[in-house]
Amino acid sequence: MKTIIVGGTAAGTSAAVKVQKMAQDPEVVIYEKGDLVSFGACGLPYYVGDYFADKHQMIARSKEAFEKQGIKVALHHEVLAVDTTKKIVTVRDLTTQVDFVDHYDRLMVATGSTAIMPPVPRTDFANLYTLKTMADGVRVKEALADPTIEHITVVGGGFIGVEFTEALLHQGKTVRLIQLDDRLMKDSFDSEVTELLEAKMAEVGVEVHLNETVTEFVGNERVETVVTDKGRYATDLVLVAIGVRPANQFLGAEFDTLKNGALIVDNQGRTNVPDVWAAGDNATVKHLVSGVDKYLPLATGANKLGRVAGESIAGGTTTYPGTLGTSGVKFTTLELARTGLSEKEAQLLGLAYKTIVINDKNQTDYYPGQKDIRVKLIYEAGTRRLLGGQTAGENGAALRIDVLAAAIAGKLTTEDLGLLDLMYAPPFARTWDVLNIAGNVAK
Repeated sequence: MKTIIVGGTAAGTSAAVKVQKMAQDPEVVIYEKGDLVSFGACGLPYYVGDYFADKHQMIARSKEAFEKQGIKVALHHEVLAVDTTKKIVTVRDLTTQVDFVDHYDRLMVATGSTAIMPPVPRTDFANLYTLKTMADGVRVKEALADPTIEHITVVGGGFIGVEFTEALLHQGKTVRLIQLDDRLMKDSFDSEVTELLEAKMAEVGVEVHLNETVTEFVGNERVETVVTDKGRYATDLVLVAIGVRPANQFLGAEFDTLKNGALIVDNQGRTNVPDVWAAGDNATVKHLVSGVDKYLPLATGANKLGRVAGESIAGGTTTYPGTLGTSGVKFTTLELARTGLSEKEAQLLGLAYKTIVINDKNQTDYYPGQKDIRVKLIYEAGTRRLLGGQTAGENGAALRIDVLAAAIAGKLTTEDLGLLDLMYAPPFARTWDVLNIAGNVAK
């Protein structure tokens, strides 16, 4: 059985390993248009920010390691088209510019996503960057090494925008962040959490512009001025981080997709087209609470659904239970994390829900390092079943989200959470952890 996998990052490589291990007489080929496989882009802001120096630490496994397992890896090879009737792919060798056709028995599409650019007249400036690939990270890091690059403009206040802003501060730069929405990270966190992030940014000197739209970048070879609907700002460098879109443009119209082009898949990664699977930033995941097909481009879901898809391709029956969108971000000393449904999502689903917000401490007052911590719970009215949660604070705030993720997956109630046997030790928590208190207060 020949399996072709298009894309060699998280989902694609996870699937490849499973097919190679489980299938009878497997022949597995990965076509990757870049020069790396198994690359973890989540490390890019920290590489750019000089938290570590060796870019190869972001590579989980080399091409040679996959080939030792019997998996063929063709780098610099782009799949241009798929004929799902003939079960062939058209591939271009980007080194020689020669096109050829290859046949598959089963196909896995794991092409990931591409960065979205704002709808402005021009974006082809030497000092305008996105942060998506290893090459992006190397270019940005080299640019920041120039001491004349002092004033940076970040366009977009999502995960990458926030992480990159911290990286720039770590490099000693002055940062302006421009966000289209009325608050930062609006798609991920509720206002009770994002207000803490905005306060922290103000505290450390980041110039945050909310409710502001970039209309033009002005300059010759380099951006010199960022123009918005509210002002004009001189800049030395621009990073655009306004989101990503699924990289599925080479596929035909026979595939079911969301409006943004993400392939709709089931809990084994199967598309609606026979013998074609998908996972990663180009595909949906099923939300564990709502049951809705969601576009959540997160490495955790990509790896897990990719692994399940690989087992399914090989004939396995494992299914992916669904995602909670569990994720977190750190900005200087502040940690934010979320899981399950936000209040906005619960509203859009028309659920009967309640919320509670608790402000407490992360540990005992007599052990050095006590900090404020905030917890928000979203739970079902009547049953009090947990639907979502968010945490914010320092020294342990983010990892508490894992308790809430497990509680939601286990369909626990706020009453269960209130009496859950959580760890107590003075350096880590109080006798009644903030999560216990939140559960007890929620009625």
